[in-house]
Amino acid sequence: MPRSSRAPASTWPRPAAGKTDPKTAPAPAPVGQRCYTAAAVGTLLEVKNLKTHFVTRSGVVRAVDDVSWDVSESETVALVGESGCGKSVSALSIMRLVAGPAGRIVGGQIRFKGRDLLRLSEEEMRHVRGREIGMIFQEPMTSLNPVLTIGRQLTEGLEIHLGLAPAEARRRATELLGMVGIPDPERRLRQYPHQFSGGMRQRMMIAMALSCSPSLILADEPTTALDVTIQAQILELMKDLSRRFGVAMLIITHNLGVVARYADRVNVMYAGRIIERGTARELYANPRHPYTLGLLRSVPRLDEPRRARLDPIEGQPPDLMRLPAGCAFTPRCGFSVERCRVEAPPLCEVNAGGHVSACWEADNLDRARTASRT
Repeated sequence: MPRSSRAPASTWPRPAAGKTDPKTAPAPAPVGQRCYTAAAVGTLLEVKNLKTHFVTRSGVVRAVDDVSWDVSESETVALVGESGCGKSVSALSIMRLVAGPAGRIVGGQIRFKGRDLLRLSEEEMRHVRGREIGMIFQEPMTSLNPVLTIGRQLTEGLEIHLGLAPAEARRRATELLGMVGIPDPERRLRQYPHQFSGGMRQRMMIAMALSCSPSLILADEPTTALDVTIQAQILELMKDLSRRFGVAMLIITHNLGVVARYADRVNVMYAGRIIERGTARELYANPRHPYTLGLLRSVPRLDEPRRARLDPIEGQPPDLMRLPAGCAFTPRCGFSVERCRVEAPPLCEVNAGGHVSACWEADNLDRARTASRT
C-alpha cells in the first residue's frame, strides 16, 4: 500500500491577506532519520521515545512508556488498542493537554515540522493548537461549550488564528457546516450543542478541526457512541475531506474495521507501548504479535467459514503501575516462553517495508494463523 495517494492540498481556506500572525508561519519539514526505517521526505510529525506518566497516591502510572512513531504528509495513521493502553494520552501529549499536576510528559521528543513541541512556550503552543494541528475529541457533547452557540464556537478560532473579521469568520463558518453535510447552516449557527444530534455534533467537531486548514488532525475515537450507519457517514466524510485538502490524520480507535478501510499504516499499542507497526495491508495479512493476532481473531469476518464463536483474548490488561519486567502481554499470551517473563522484547523488523514487532516468538506465529483458518 503506498504511503500516500492523496491529492495535493487545497488552497481553501486561507488566512485573510495581511492578517496572518508571523508566529504561525510553518517551519520547513525536516529530512532526517527515524527509528527502524529511513524517514521519508515529507515526514510531518515524529514522536520519539515519548513518556507520559501520572503521579498518584498509589504510585506512578506509566500511561505512555517510551513510544516512537511518525506521520507523513497527507497520510492516515491508526493507533489501535484496548481501552487504557495509552492511545488518547498519546494524542493529548502531542497537543500538550495532559491534565496536570498529576499528568506530566517526562521524556522524549514530539517533532512537528522540524520543531520540538515540548520545547515551545505556552504562547507558541497556542498558535499550534487549532491552527496547525486540529483535534476531534472523543465525546463531542462534553467537548463543546453548552452555553455558546455553534457559530461562536466555530468563529472564535477563525478570528484568533486567521485574523478574520467577525462577518468574514461567520461566512466561513457557514461554508464549513455546509461542507461537512449539516443542512441549513446559516440557521444552525444560531443554535446550541444540545439542539444537535450526536452525528451532527461530530460533524461540527470535524468542521472545527478543519476550520484553520491544519496540516494534521488527531481524531480520538471519532465515532464513539454513534450508530453504525452514522459511523460510516462520519468516516467517509473524514476520508473525503482528508483527500480533498491533503490533511494528514491520526485515527485513534479500537475498531479494526475502521483501520482496515481508512488507514495507510497502523500502530498497535498495549500497556503504554507500541508492540507492532506496519502497513494496514501487511498487518492484516501477516500479524506478527500475539496481541494483534488476538484482536483480529476476535472480530467476525465474512470471508471465512462461519464459526460457533469468536476467540476472545482471555484475561485483563496489566496494572500500569506494576508492569512486569518482561513482556506485559505474557499472562494473556498463548505463545509465551520463559524469556518473555524476564526480558521485554524490543521492536524488531520482521518484514520489509517497516513492519516491526516486539515479540520474541514473532517468527513462530505462522502456525497460529494456519490453525485459525482450519
